[in-house]
Amino acid sequence: MVERQKQLGRDRVSRLVSWGHWFAFYNGLLAIIIGYRYLDTVGFPDSWIGWGYLALNTIGHFSFLAFMVYLVLIFPVTLLLPYSKVLRGYAAVVATFSLCLLLYDTIIYNDYGLHLSPFVFELAWTDLSSLLQGTSYIVTPLGILAIELTLANYLWKRIEKIRKRHVGNKVVGFIGVCFIASHLIHIWGDAADVTDITQFDDAYPLSYPATARSFIKNYGIQHIHDHKSQAQPKKTLNYPLSIMQCKAQNKPNILVIAIDSLQAQWLDQPTMPFLTGFSNRNQSFQRHISGGNQFNSGMFSLLYGLQGSYQNAIDLHYESPVLTQELSKNGYQLGLFTTDNSHAQPQAIFNDFQRIDTLYQNSYANADLDTIKHWQQWTESSTQPWFSLVNLKAPSSYDTPAGFLGISPTHRDLNKLPAEKVLLAQYRQSLNFIDGQLEKMLTQLPENTLVVITGISGKVFTTNPESARVNFSSDNVHVPMIIAWPTAAIATQVNYQTTHNELVPTLMTQALKCTNPAADYSAGNSLLQPSDRSWVYIGDDRAFAIYQPNEITTIDRHGNYQIYDINYHKSPRKKINAPELIEVMREGRRFYIH
Repeated sequence: MVERQKQLGRDRVSRLVSWGHWFAFYNGLLAIIIGYRYLDTVGFPDSWIGWGYLALNTIGHFSFLAFMVYLVLIFPVTLLLPYSKVLRGYAAVVATFSLCLLLYDTIIYNDYGLHLSPFVFELAWTDLSSLLQGTSYIVTPLGILAIELTLANYLWKRIEKIRKRHVGNKVVGFIGVCFIASHLIHIWGDAADVTDITQFDDAYPLSYPATARSFIKNYGIQHIHDHKSQAQPKKTLNYPLSIMQCKAQNKPNILVIAIDSLQAQWLDQPTMPFLTGFSNRNQSFQRHISGGNQFNSGMFSLLYGLQGSYQNAIDLHYESPVLTQELSKNGYQLGLFTTDNSHAQPQAIFNDFQRIDTLYQNSYANADLDTIKHWQQWTESSTQPWFSLVNLKAPSSYDTPAGFLGISPTHRDLNKLPAEKVLLAQYRQSLNFIDGQLEKMLTQLPENTLVVITGISGKVFTTNPESARVNFSSDNVHVPMIIAWPTAAIATQVNYQTTHNELVPTLMTQALKCTNPAADYSAGNSLLQPSDRSWVYIGDDRAFAIYQPNEITTIDRHGNYQIYDINYHKSPRKKINAPELIEVMREGRRFYIH
């Protein structure tokens, strides 16, 4: 008798477990329906490879999420309280809460471009009234709960018939194949830079697709897709917001010298005597901040003038900066002078340039000498107004040519570690070398030339690239910005906050005479007027910092954040400044087509 009761108990639990698995499966399907909203934000693929990956990834991912909810929150209760009525009601409530959370996440993602996390939830709570409008936030959960109760009861009544069909293993096998196949395809797509696959990397919550780029490269498998050879996908950005109205009149030549790893604090007489004097004779922006702490994000902000959150937007793999588009339309010849291993994101950033690369042979200093030589030959042979972007790289690797005499050491920053002192001394030698080359370039320019000299990013003295990537201190982002206007020297030191995003509007309005408001094509205003914003966005869509007057907030793509004071020391204040950060998130979505 006792054995019979134990058997009945085991059968009841077995039936409840089977019911729970099917309940999780159907909730996975409901999650897929809700997850469609993410695609309205991210956009859809434009190739059969992209659609195939999207289908496999969507089925595998949301089925996995549904099963994890069942495994963590419902399965233990099945063993502790094996009563069908209790379990069905409890499971319906859990499923309703989970789907509502997923639905809320789609709203947050559409508005901020980030998934729910403690940081994002704190922002969203402050902004709740604008995110949830009308009565849908009341009606929708009640509707989902009704669906879940109906589904739970329907499955319970038919669970024996479903079990007799023996299709459970086939369904599990199918979902397992989808899950594994999506990760294998992503490994290939990530290594081959197939944007129809990688564009969905951050689309779904709790998504961590597998990558093996270094493994594949080690075994000699090369990129087999070129962005330029792929069909352009459906447009997801409205960039610019309206048709540009530009008509250049004087058409000055424009020279932009962008130096890798140029710290503003070392623009001084002992280290860079020529550039210091040049800065004093022209317009110098004393509190200028790059749009990034790395080459890609810094160059992106310089040429696109957009917040770094757009850097990996799929459209910009095919659409060059509005600045270079308008320069081409107005008859400018565009030249890019850099080394052959300089590749920036997004893919189309240099599309409008005639690219003249210098071969890199283990010395950026020697490569810079050749880069300058190529630029001089190009400008001398040019027969029309030109825009040239010269990228000098020696300071990024502390490099100088063989036999360079250099300058004497400094006694500044005695609190640095011995290794940092060595790097600093070599860094100053490299800056001094660059200073001499700038003097040669700028003393032989045509009269009608507008000159911009800036740093792509600053520099932190470390040999650990990961440490530099997540460092948003002033050393890594505070760079010089010097403009020499072609009409007359303007000896002005500007002391209000400026950023790389403001160079594009400055050139568009001053050189190309564009009448569009800067907000049509940029995240900044002209450098010539103070910004009404109290924050600056630095970084890309995976790691970024918000500079505010008295603090710096660093955030990663998972919503983990840290608050620092202005000297980049961790701040005891734990609460984020929600209103300003909401404004930052909105700016990061402003150009998307909704």
